[in-house]
Amino acid sequence: MIEGIVYLFLLLAAIFNLMGLVGILLFPDPYTRLQASSTCSTTAVISVFIAVMLEAGFSAITGKVLVITLFFFISSPVGAHIIARYAWNMGIVPWRKLRKSSLEDLPHD
Repeated sequence: MIEGIVYLFLLLAAIFNLMGLVGILLFPDPYTRLQASSTCSTTAVISVFIAVMLEAGFSAITGKVLVITLFFFISSPVGAHIIARYAWNMGIVPWRKLRKSSLEDLPHD
């Protein structure tokens, strides 16, 4: 029974990694790419850690992996925020979809 749950969490990790990769390839600017990659990678890594804790049972390994999980849960979003802040300070503007009414207001040559 536990082994099936472990495989389920590993499958979830693979799916989240794939979704993050698709987000990196398809999204138009660094901010949305960063959001997709950091959210999906954090979820995928935590899913793997949960699978490891379930497989290890109640032992010292579980405690160590739990501490690593908490550290990763805190540090990954902070790292993504630092990268986004640097991009903002470098003057990279977020992508915005132009509406049809905005296109009509542009000067014509």
